[in-house]
Amino acid sequence: MRLSMRPEGLPEVPAQTAAVARAALPRGSLAMRVRDRLAEVFADEPFDGAFGVRGAPGLSPGVLSLVTVLQFAEGLTGRQAAAMAVRGSAGSTRSVPS
Repeated sequence: MRLSMRPEGLPEVPAQTAAVARAALPRGSLAMRVRDRLAEVFADEPFDGAFGVRGAPGLSPGVLSLVTVLQFAEGLTGRQAAAMAVRGSAGSTRSVPS
């Protein structure tokens, strides 16, 4: 299967999500600090040469590398990280009241 890439970088964190996270974790978390300080390290552009221009769009290599770094930093196995991702995505379907 051929994959293409459309460089997008890390998606913006919605303002309300950032405000809630900062209120819940005033000192931040490892994930918040890594994103805030190292976002440019996880850019997609350096990976341009590894992808074709045709084919199904692949996942963002920048996001995948950020996830890998956080998984290693937290000492999680692949299964543990996947289980956390599933739990996290299940909660994201709920709406947040305005």
